[in-house]
Amino acid sequence: MGVASWLVWRKGGFSDARPALTLYGVQLVLNAMWTWLFFVMRSGSLAFVEIIILWILILATVIAFWRKNRLAGVMLVPYLIWVAYASALTFSLWQRNPSVL
Repeated sequence: MGVASWLVWRKGGFSDARPALTLYGVQLVLNAMWTWLFFVMRSGSLAFVEIIILWILILATVIAFWRKNRLAGVMLVPYLIWVAYASALTFSLWQRNPSVL
């Protein structure tokens, strides 16, 4: 993820890649927020809604990075796949443990 963002930044600096790098920063914040929602607040419903929003933002970041540097966009695809899997896990754990989450 870091190398992908560097590739996007390197091409034209922050001013040229502001929308793509802003998306990247927002999805990083949401990534950290999921841990807090799921493990600290123990809110499966909020964590699930949040991770779906996170997945959409990662997809938007992949597209924005692809437009700036194709390799950078491709480098985020495994992350997108991982969050899709984590979304399924979040939903499953929430549904199977409603008294805990």
